[in-house]
Order: sequence, then C-alpha cells, then structure tokens
Amino acid sequence: MTRDALQILIVEDDDGDAMMIREALEAVPGPVTLHRVADGEAALAFLHGNSDATDDRPDIILLDLNMPRMDGRQTLVQLKSDPALQSIPVIILTTSDDIRDISTMYEEHASAFVTKPLDFDALESVVQQIRQFYEHVAVLPPH
Repeated sequence: MTRDALQILIVEDDDGDAMMIREALEAVPGPVTLHRVADGEAALAFLHGNSDATDDRPDIILLDLNMPRMDGRQTLVQLKSDPALQSIPVIILTTSDDIRDISTMYEEHASAFVTKPLDFDALESVVQQIRQFYEHVAVLPPH
C-alpha cells in the first residue's frame, strides 16, 4: 500500500448496507477511494480487469457473505486461490454470528470478520489495523 489513497472494494448487494459501509469508512484517516460491486462475479470481473493496474487494485476488500449469483464464501475461495489476488486482505461483513461461518471464513484466509449491523468503530479499527500492518510490517508481492 504505497499510494496516497487507500483503495477499498466493497462487495455488497444491499444498497442500504453499502451506504452504511461508506459512512463507516468516512472515519478512516487519510484519503480513501471506494469502489463497489454487487456480487462475487462482479468482484472477480472488476479485480481481473484491474489486476495489472496498480492504481485501481484494491488494498482491502470488504466482502458480504450473502449475495446473489456468487456469494461471499465462493468469492473468498476464488480470491485466495488466485495468485494475482490472494495477497489482498479480505474483511468479511455479514449478519451471521454463527461460529461455523466465522471459522470457515478464517480457514479460507479471511483477514477479519465484522458482523452487521455494522459497528462503525469496529470496522474503522479493522481497516486501520490492516492498513498499518501492510504499510509498516508486511512486504507485499508485486501486483
């Protein structure tokens, strides 16, 4: 994450939830550029279309679990099995607090799990922690 603006891809089919996510991310310090798609298929198309464009590649993906066409579970598996995309941190956003969902998502290499309705402070904190980790600690593979 060496750009000035933090790039975040929101994968969310519900307009109301997407608006709440945007509001929560307004608290993240520094410039943030948000992109939104409505499901997993659209997310993969967006990411593959931008995988070579480092200016548009997201630094973090916020991924809803329950969506039409391709849900968040399937999307996460696809993301983490793609060498060009697997290094992007994924924060799962869902209404589910089922321990099986949480465990499964971490087994599939999700970076964090935030339940809806959104706790604005929790989401902002998770995004900041991931941002700081990648800015100050981790060495990312080339895009």
